Amino acid sequence: MLTVKNGTIKNGNAKIVVGYDLGNRFSQISYYNINSPEPETVSSVIGTQMYNIPTILAKRPGVGQWFYGKEAERYVKTEGILVDNLLKRAERGEEVRVEDESYDPVALLALFMKRSLSLLSMTLSLKDIDGFIITVPKLTSKTVEVLSRVVAALSLKCEYITYQSHVESFYSYMIHQSKELWQYQVLSLEFNESLSSMRMECSHHTTPKVVFIHEDKYEEIVRPEWSEDENVLARQAEELDYSFKRLCENILDEGDITTIYLLGDTFKDNWSKESLKVLCKNRRVFQGNNLYSKGACYSIMDKLNPNELSKSHVYLGEEKVKSNIGLKALRRGEDSYLAVIDAGSNWFEVKKDFDIILDEGNIITFLVTSLTGGKIIEKPIILEDLPERPYATTRLRIHIEMDAVDRVVMNIEDIGFGEIFKASGKAWSQVIDI
Repeated sequence: MLTVKNGTIKNGNAKIVVGYDLGNRFSQISYYNINSPEPETVSSVIGTQMYNIPTILAKRPGVGQWFYGKEAERYVKTEGILVDNLLKRAERGEEVRVEDESYDPVALLALFMKRSLSLLSMTLSLKDIDGFIITVPKLTSKTVEVLSRVVAALSLKCEYITYQSHVESFYSYMIHQSKELWQYQVLSLEFNESLSSMRMECSHHTTPKVVFIHEDKYEEIVRPEWSEDENVLARQAEELDYSFKRLCENILDEGDITTIYLLGDTFKDNWSKESLKVLCKNRRVFQGNNLYSKGACYSIMDKLNPNELSKSHVYLGEEKVKSNIGLKALRRGEDSYLAVIDAGSNWFEVKKDFDIILDEGNIITFLVTSLTGGKIIEKPIILEDLPERPYATTRLRIHIEMDAVDRVVMNIEDIGFGEIFKASGKAWSQVIDI
């Protein structure tokens, strides 16, 4: 979702953006100056590369004092009252009870984010940023609603605010790497408590080039509770290494994967010796844990400063519109195409209002062009009982939204033609399946 305050977006003017990776266990913050080679990630402990900020709060008993992140972790060990699962609680609308008092989960999430953003103060001021983006593991319409309330509570001064999923942040990160890393398939393996993967591939046969990312979860591969006994620990590591190696062999047999990213805290443990031999054979393998916040920075910078790369490639995920939708129009006496919905948009964010002048008749025909193949399909809407008027004197106001990834809701209103023809008050609503 792109929220624009105080007017329209002025492309090409953005200089500094912030990418906030909001997770249920940990969060991270990166920032990107357009004059820098790449985004930088803020450390939660000055002078270290400790990027993870525990997504928790702790309340001091008996008073209204709250701590966040690592400070909250330390305080909980003594007397602090822990509040965790902040994102999940907010998405569920789950009331939080602390010391017999009720708290709004969205307000607590906003408090955590506001406190954690203070980590930026050593580097830049929030009033200097041009764009702010939040990336979350899964972006749903409910999550968008929660994040919109959080952002309102943060009272950010920047003009442009947007949200996206981890999958899209992965895509944004990858296309800003050397092309040799992603001209074939890229595999991301994320291992915290359990293992999941993303496999990215680009179709070079369409314009723009369409990028797909396939997600999988492997619930049979879980992080063990590491034993303190050295013999037991060695056996746990060997068993996990063996299971992970077999899984990797199966995954790598499925496609032409040349680049692999290992994400998550579990890979920091010394257990994957044999499986790494499999992964590294004739492939580039990277390990890290700040990919999503950096990818988010790249994404919003591309939105605010469009470039050839962002124009030539489009990511089509499960929440993305798969077709371009538009109208044939007459401009300055010549036939042209009026774009209404762009493929690659999040369906739940689509909202557009515009006016058209109908030349004659009572039919508006929308053109649907799929990016995944197929012909251009015409979708006519018949405006029953539309008043008959002379040529090009019927003005219509059109409002468009989507209620599913493949359903467009069209609301059309006759607004007349100035003082010559008064509005009839007629209105039409129709759903177009795409």
